[in-house]
Amino acid sequence: MGIRKIKNQIGKKIKNLRIENDLSQEQLAEFVGMSREHISCLERGKNLVTIESLYKISEYFKIDIRDFF
Repeated sequence: MGIRKIKNQIGKKIKNLRIENDLSQEQLAEFVGMSREHISCLERGKNLVTIESLYKISEYFKIDIRDFF
């Protein structure tokens, strides 16, 4: 699996979780300490999420970090 595919997979998972939980990009960004623009780029697979940020996101949604892979 290439890095592009991994970025897209993680981004889709973040977006789906956010939508399922009726959150805006701004709300999620505030919790994890990112900008809304960065969340948008993550969801579209444009940026690679750091482990620290992915951990914060997984904690917010109460899921295991492994669920992103």
